[in-house]
Amino acid sequence: MNWKKEVLDRKEQLIEDLSHLLSIKSVKDLLTKSEKAPMGKNINDALQFMLDKARKDGFRTKNIDGYAGFAEWGPENADDYIAILCHLDVVPATGEWDSDPFSPEIRNGKLYARGAIDDKGPTMAAYYALKIIKESGSALKHRVRIIFGTDEESGMSCMKRYVQTEPEALTGFAPDAEFPIIHAEKGQINAMLKMREDIDQQNGRYILKSFYAGEKGNMVPDNAAAVITGKELEALKERFIEYGKAESLETACALEDHSLTLTLLGKSAHGMEPHKGISAAAKLAQFLIEEVPAPFLTFVSECLAEDHGGRNLGIAFADEITGPLTVNPGIFRYTQNEEATVALNIRCPVETPYLRTIEKLNETAQRYDFEIEEVREKKPHHVAKDEPVINILQQAYEDETGKEAALLTTGGATYARFINNGVAYGAVFPGKENTAHQRNEYIEIDDLCLATAIYARAIYHLAT
Repeated sequence: MNWKKEVLDRKEQLIEDLSHLLSIKSVKDLLTKSEKAPMGKNINDALQFMLDKARKDGFRTKNIDGYAGFAEWGPENADDYIAILCHLDVVPATGEWDSDPFSPEIRNGKLYARGAIDDKGPTMAAYYALKIIKESGSALKHRVRIIFGTDEESGMSCMKRYVQTEPEALTGFAPDAEFPIIHAEKGQINAMLKMREDIDQQNGRYILKSFYAGEKGNMVPDNAAAVITGKELEALKERFIEYGKAESLETACALEDHSLTLTLLGKSAHGMEPHKGISAAAKLAQFLIEEVPAPFLTFVSECLAEDHGGRNLGIAFADEITGPLTVNPGIFRYTQNEEATVALNIRCPVETPYLRTIEKLNETAQRYDFEIEEVREKKPHHVAKDEPVINILQQAYEDETGKEAALLTTGGATYARFINNGVAYGAVFPGKENTAHQRNEYIEIDDLCLATAIYARAIYHLAT
């Protein structure tokens, strides 16, 4: 079958359906959660949109308590099924966008919107791939499920619920990363560090009253603000403005009575690749530590700023499978004499000694009068190179692109870890910019169509 032609025959409808899905602001919102919408109203709206569409298109569907849902095709009496694991939730659309992040817009062959590449674009590509197979009348050996998750960006509770209630898949993939194939994913340590209240002492002409940056642990914070009190604030303001110019960073100041608010803008990036962003928190702390002798700032500037590999924390590590450990300090909260916390998102190579890493982190934190208040772990995921699913997906990619399907690894965590021998498979092509979790996120229309053709060929061969 000419999969590319089948996709191009449906191109306009594919874009229309994707644009509708992208217009739903499916950011997790617990203020609007309910028994039927555990992640909030908007994420539930996105789930209902996909399930309603699937029913109209003739698929079997199921809603799993609002946590997840799926569209299924193939012989109902088949013992096994292939899982295609997608997610409908998105991270907040921070930063200054060139267009409304939830009003999809096509410019120069690119569809811009939050979720375009992570993960609504690839989700719709996978859905249309199965739709093409269904409409072709092809006989399948196994069932195929397009699974719609709702909490990928905030803990994956949706897939935890799914595996508790549904039988295990034979194999499958998550269209939520990069092509050709990601067969190994780093694990994670998510740690909340809290400063001891009894050491929050400051002596100097300037006092740090508050420090705020970041909304998600798995994003590089692109906005940071601090409130400073003291004398000679006008001089501090001028030095801050000059610092921003020297660093080529946008700054803002607000001076009122004896209080100065300093704001600095950085560059957001995915927490798995912190080196691709500019941490507004780190940059602001580096400026302030020269002026304000606050213990909170000392820890941030000496242990976290400009150190993505965890060397200053004493936890640097690397292996031959997935490379080096990375650290993203994603959330900073400080209010004098009330709160002082930093949330770390640590991406761990496959062979990382987890217990020792946490011990070393705690040792360093304690030297700065911090302690680990909370820690959560995600183990790494690794699929051997000779597994049948690898060979089938490699062949599909090579047949549709004419290029070699090399095996990759990632610091990201996808749903692939929830299924037997699952891997991540697209949809960012080699050499292309990955704008996931960044402002002006987009997917190229041509890449969307090519990914759909690859998925159709891959799903067909997995299912037969």
